Amino acid sequence: MRRPERPAPPVTEPPSSAFRAFLLDGLSALGLDLDPGQSDLLDRFRGLIVAENRVQNLTTLESDFDFATKHVLDSLTCLSTGLFDGLAGRVVDVGTGAGFPGVPLRIARPGLEVTLLDSLRRRTAFLERVVASLGLSGCPVVCERAENWGRQTGRRESYDVAVVRAVASLAVDLEYGLPLVRPGGRLVAMKGPRVGEEMAAALRAASELGGALDRTVEVSLPLTGERRRLVVFVKVGATPPEYPRREGVPSRRPLGRGPR
Repeated sequence: MRRPERPAPPVTEPPSSAFRAFLLDGLSALGLDLDPGQSDLLDRFRGLIVAENRVQNLTTLESDFDFATKHVLDSLTCLSTGLFDGLAGRVVDVGTGAGFPGVPLRIARPGLEVTLLDSLRRRTAFLERVVASLGLSGCPVVCERAENWGRQTGRRESYDVAVVRAVASLAVDLEYGLPLVRPGGRLVAMKGPRVGEEMAAALRAASELGGALDRTVEVSLPLTGERRRLVVFVKVGATPPEYPRREGVPSRRPLGRGPR
């Protein structure tokens, strides 16, 4: 009787001592401390992405320095908000792409349940392999548009925190993420230093979506000095049922900028 074939292990790159050195220096600058097992998982994640990048374009930044600083450490700057300290709740990474910031966040804070949400099946199929390879329980991968996920019973207004990194303008980020957040929860938009130009429209959008500005946290990316601004919104009331609007509408006609 023929035995069933075992699935082939995910293709990966060998460990990198340079990546780990950059990572440790950057973690120290952020005031974070990960154990060797967590650093090992982040290095294995790097190896999986670099190998997969030969098959599909996940990132243009592959060097050990860039991966450590502009991917992993940049993702972990969201811990500077203090929202994840002691949190054992549900987080959704909206538009996760190659798994940032969701996978580093889940590794750094293993008590969290982090949903990786993305609309492209090739990316989510890769992330499913990553989660299985790294043994990340409590890290569901969902292939769906944020507009649809935010309308589903059991998903809408069910998360403690939504994180959005480099997805769209701030007003669009809010329409993607706030419908998913429970009243009293938070949305963290990870933006660059010029986000102030988007703030007026975003404040108007937030008021329509049941949110309000909580605070803005300015951080410096370790080892590069690049500036980041983490814009935190609090969910002060239920999102009206008409939001999020149907697929593609939030990006074509952002809230806060005139007639919808």
